[in-house]
Amino acid sequence: MPSIDALADRLSTYLGKDQVNLVRRAYFYAEQAHDGQRRRSGEAYVTHPLAVANILADMHMDHQSLMAAMLHDVIEDTGIAKEALSAQFGETVAELVDGVSKLTQMNFETKAEAQAENFQKMAMAMARDIRVILVKLADRLHNMRTLEVLSGEKRRRIAKETLEIYAPIANRLGMHNVRVEFEDLGFKAMYPMRSARIYQAVRRARGNRKEIVNKIEESLSHCLKVDGIEGDVSGRQKHIYGIYKKMRGKRRAFNEIMDVYAFRIIVDKVDTCYRVLGAVHNLYKPLPGRFKDYIAIPKANGYQSLHTTLFGMHGVPIEIQIRTREMEEMANNGIAAHWLYKSSDDEQPKGTHARARQWVKGVLEMQQRAGNSLEFIESVKIDLFPDEVYVFTPKGRIMELPKGSTAVDFAYAVHTDVGNSCIACRINRRLAPLSEPLQSGSTVEIVSAPGARPNPAWLNFVVTGKARTHIRHALKLQRRSESISLGERLLNKVLNGFDSALDRIPAERINAMLAEYRLELIEDLLEDVGLGNRMAYVVARRLLSNEGEQLPSPEGPLAIRGTEGLVLSYAKCCTPIPGDPIVGHLSAGKGMVVHLENCRNISEIRHNPEKCIQLSWAKDVTGEFNVELRVELEHQRGLIALLASSVNAADGNIEKISMDERDGRISVVQLVVSVHDRVHLARVIKKLRALTGVIRITRMRA
Repeated sequence: MPSIDALADRLSTYLGKDQVNLVRRAYFYAEQAHDGQRRRSGEAYVTHPLAVANILADMHMDHQSLMAAMLHDVIEDTGIAKEALSAQFGETVAELVDGVSKLTQMNFETKAEAQAENFQKMAMAMARDIRVILVKLADRLHNMRTLEVLSGEKRRRIAKETLEIYAPIANRLGMHNVRVEFEDLGFKAMYPMRSARIYQAVRRARGNRKEIVNKIEESLSHCLKVDGIEGDVSGRQKHIYGIYKKMRGKRRAFNEIMDVYAFRIIVDKVDTCYRVLGAVHNLYKPLPGRFKDYIAIPKANGYQSLHTTLFGMHGVPIEIQIRTREMEEMANNGIAAHWLYKSSDDEQPKGTHARARQWVKGVLEMQQRAGNSLEFIESVKIDLFPDEVYVFTPKGRIMELPKGSTAVDFAYAVHTDVGNSCIACRINRRLAPLSEPLQSGSTVEIVSAPGARPNPAWLNFVVTGKARTHIRHALKLQRRSESISLGERLLNKVLNGFDSALDRIPAERINAMLAEYRLELIEDLLEDVGLGNRMAYVVARRLLSNEGEQLPSPEGPLAIRGTEGLVLSYAKCCTPIPGDPIVGHLSAGKGMVVHLENCRNISEIRHNPEKCIQLSWAKDVTGEFNVELRVELEHQRGLIALLASSVNAADGNIEKISMDERDGRISVVQLVVSVHDRVHLARVIKKLRALTGVIRITRMRA
């Protein structure tokens, strides 16, 4: 175990003397605070904070992060207050320690709500200072390295949460080395047998391949020397968990994965990367479609490199990554490398650091818009596994999106308002469905319309957390405004029957009622009425009369237009259509459900003014309504085609069709037909009756 002196020597290579002394002081403070405490392994507890600081020193992190690493368990384990740390080491270090302490209470094996709440804490802590998550990742890494002292069940629990949450976060922040170690250690703890077998197979394969690897390395180095290019060529090793994931995901045998030889070439400048690419393509033939330029278009986590696959000697496939030394550092340490290349405290974050900040900002925005913590974690988990596609806006700007994203995801990535008002899209100048998954290199154009609204069906195919959160948020707002509008109409309808109106009720009476119901605004009351949580008749009675005084029932039906939106639905049991005599059932939380007047499902509450309201169809009612028909006819060839052409001739549309033979001669066909009103339905039935062999047509009702 390295001592504080050994750590101080390492830190003096990139930190000033005063900063190293501050780190030393934090160590001695932690040593005193944890005096007498031991780890499960029997070592003094202070060895853990020292190991965490060593991990951060490998990443060349700043002195405040290292001090926070030394003190990260002090608040939680020793009872020392945050204020005491603030007085000793300054506000910034105290805030970092407090942030990490809150994350330490995260427990991903408890029920889903607790996991989600903890994840929200993480988002808040990261938003205040992103170094909090770096200290937490280093803390988790040392715990993973020392897992063997724990019981099997606890090992598996910690390994599971590491693979599910911490490894993806490390990946999202571009920290390749940390992610790889998390995955390999997590895999070993979760599946010790599988891990051991793959590890032994890799060792054997590497021994057998040594000669061919050396030959390829020599030929690549010689090729660079001939072209006068300086660069380091090294073999790249696949990590155990990566091999396991490829074997499972691509259903390949171990030998197929190990047959590919991987190399990395590190050079000094960006333009040299492209010269190296030309040189290796001259040496071996490149594999078509396998070249990727992540220098011009970096990955979402800031990763930059050129990737190409070549046909080597004897047709052996060779994967090559070409990058600069700075890109190598960024690829390995990601956001942590920002502190290594940062020249002054005032410098604006760029590259990986800017992307990480942007991601955290997006996470916070999702948290504010999400209805609950479960909705939030669902969105963020999608966001943590971004196998990206790169698409272009019509003006040539590059947008990066997770794999499987659609035009709706793209629209919300451009701007929330563009997503909310989106009605169609063009992919590479052709009109395409909004649900079509985007391919890298496509140009996407969004067609929007003022006043357009998100469609609830979009939730079935959007991929990004941002799109999902904003669609849900917009639908909630839409539902609220529609509920308020319907509630106002229902209340005024009842009040009109008593020769009154909402705007004629004294303000003090309304305020008294709001206070009684513990509501803040009149809109909240109207929303409750529109959603069916409060009955318009009861609310009107309370507004107009003294307690207990009975009012007469209002006269005349309420006209509905069919455009009331999410708070008005049509009962599936009796499928009413314009022209049918109807009644409205106020269902708590759902709003108004429209039934046929003689529907058996509401026969018991039909005359209760608190549960049902008389309705009529407005003259300007619009839309398409589904009706189920049962057609009995003699069996004949081309039966379905005949029925379809008859419905089509009457301007109807078949939504669903099913058929069963009653006997060898008579067939019974169930049709769900989309019509405008009763007159339209009569036209459809008339056309069907004209068919030869039709015995009976019945409109189905529950």
